[in-house]
Parts: sequence; C-alpha cells; structure tokens
Amino acid sequence: MANTLVQFRTDENERVEAVRICSQLGLDLPSYLRICIARLVKEKGIPFSMKLEDSDSNKGMQALKLASKIAEEHGISNMSLEEINNEINEARK
Repeated sequence: MANTLVQFRTDENERVEAVRICSQLGLDLPSYLRICIARLVKEKGIPFSMKLEDSDSNKGMQALKLASKIAEEHGISNMSLEEINNEINEARK
C-alpha cells in the first residue's frame, strides 16, 4: 500500500491545543490523524469519541450520564417520576 502526503491548514492555536491533548492521550498528532482516517473509512462515518474528562468538576454529570446509559440498556429510560417513586417505595418495603 502506497503512502501519500495529506496537508491542510488549521488555526495555530487549535493545532497547539490538539498537540497538547494528543500528548496527554499518549499520541502524536500525525498518529491521531491516521487513526481518524482509518476509522472513518472502516466505519463509513465518525465512530468514536476520544476526550479527556475533567477529573473533579464533572463527576456529578458523569454519574448522571452513566445512570442514563444504564437506564437505556435496561429499557427503563422513559419511566415517569411517579413510576420511579413507586419503584423506590417497593424497594424500601
């Protein structure tokens, strides 16, 4: 398979921030871009999210997102407040 050079222009501040983030993820920017292209082609779309989570400031939000994901997986994400309270009351008996 032949390699080809891909060049593009981007804002310098964004490039610097992208390099910093990639470094924290253990990657260099060219490796990240190769991963993006390979996955884009394989999945025929953008299939993943790689981001750094704020360690302390978003723990509550992370817990809520996890709870929502679990509720979706178990088919209970559309429960009304009344249904939720009934479930709690039954569990407390």
